[in-house]
Amino acid sequence: MVKKVKVGDIEIGDRPFVFIAGPCVIEGEEITLRIAEELKRITEKLSIPFIFKSSYDKANRTSIRSFRGPGLEEGLRILKKIRDEVGVFVLTDVHSPFEAEIAKEVVDVLQVPALLSRQTDLLLACGKAGKVVNIKKGQFMSPYDVKYAIEKVEEGGCTSIMVTERGTCFGYRNLVCDFRSIPIMKDFGYPVIFDATHSVQLPGGMGDRSGGERRFAFPLARCAIACGADGIYMEVHFQPEKALCDGENSLPLSDLPEILKVLKRIEEAVWMRQG
Repeated sequence: MVKKVKVGDIEIGDRPFVFIAGPCVIEGEEITLRIAEELKRITEKLSIPFIFKSSYDKANRTSIRSFRGPGLEEGLRILKKIRDEVGVFVLTDVHSPFEAEIAKEVVDVLQVPALLSRQTDLLLACGKAGKVVNIKKGQFMSPYDVKYAIEKVEEGGCTSIMVTERGTCFGYRNLVCDFRSIPIMKDFGYPVIFDATHSVQLPGGMGDRSGGERRFAFPLARCAIACGADGIYMEVHFQPEKALCDGENSLPLSDLPEILKVLKRIEEAVWMRQG
């Protein structure tokens, strides 16, 4: 039985699926606000619960010269403005116990990045923060191993947890998705989200930065909903080819209305079959 996790008035683990989306990194106040407003407009029209996501710091970029974001203080200021003025719930990555302590005052969901999903002190700090925690499954982890990351967050006193699948390392500079991971991780009792755009990332595939194959994101999202995912996670941008981070695997905002309509129809078919 999957526990329903509440973010404000959104119940994750129930119909309809939650949509978590936004640009990979905060590129500036104006464009980030515009993306949040457009995502809110699209999801409200389709009656899909929505949580905005973006990072104030991409601390794991391939190259030291890559754009990382505005940093903790400025990034949280922008996320707070989005939360207050656009009127959406907000999720962001944290990279240390110190960041978790600061970010919890602004955001609704603290996210443990995939590459930090075994860091005990970070998981404990997120568990103690009094917020919903999203654990992104490390690319190097079996879905069975997520159990131990969950236990670390629970040890901090948190039982409002989500787990996100984002692909598994497959040789050099490639990822593959094993959709058995969705029911396996749901057996741990918490909602499972599928990150459709990071799952098509090619880590380090552009030499000094990651590449990606965005054309596969929508097919994988369809598979995830059919396999029982409780939410879909996507990085989006007005012009992905100009995005400052993960543009190659991000989706254009203009594609979202049709994508979400199809995912809703798949979800309805799955529930009809179960009913």
